[in-house]
Amino acid sequence: MTVQSIHFDADRKLLDLIEKKARKLETFFDRVISCEVYLRLQKADDAANKIAEIKLSLPGNTLFAKEQCHTFEEATDLAVESMSKQLKKHNRRIKNHVKEPAHEAIGTLLREQAY
Repeated sequence: MTVQSIHFDADRKLLDLIEKKARKLETFFDRVISCEVYLRLQKADDAANKIAEIKLSLPGNTLFAKEQCHTFEEATDLAVESMSKQLKKHNRRIKNHVKEPAHEAIGTLLREQAY
C-alpha cells in the first residue's frame, strides 16, 4: 500500500490513520494486488479543498474512488465507504459469474481426478 500526498507534506499521524482505514478494504476482498491512496490539495476558494483518491488493483480489474471534503480524514472515510461498496458489488459479480451447473461440472471433474 502506498499513500502519497500531492502539493503538501502530510504528517505521520494522518498517514497512519489513512493507511489503517484503507487496510480495512482487504476484509472485503483478499486478493488485492495493490492499493494506492492519493491525498491532494485543490486550489479553490471553497474550504472543502481536500481530496482523497483510492485506486485498487484487483486480478482483471481496477477500482477507483474519489471524494472531496473539508478534511482528509472525512474524504478518506467517504472514499473507503465508496470503495467497500464497489468491492461488495465486485464480489457479487464474481460469485454470479460461476453458475450452479459449472459448480457441478467442476465437482464431477475433481471427483474423477481423485480416483
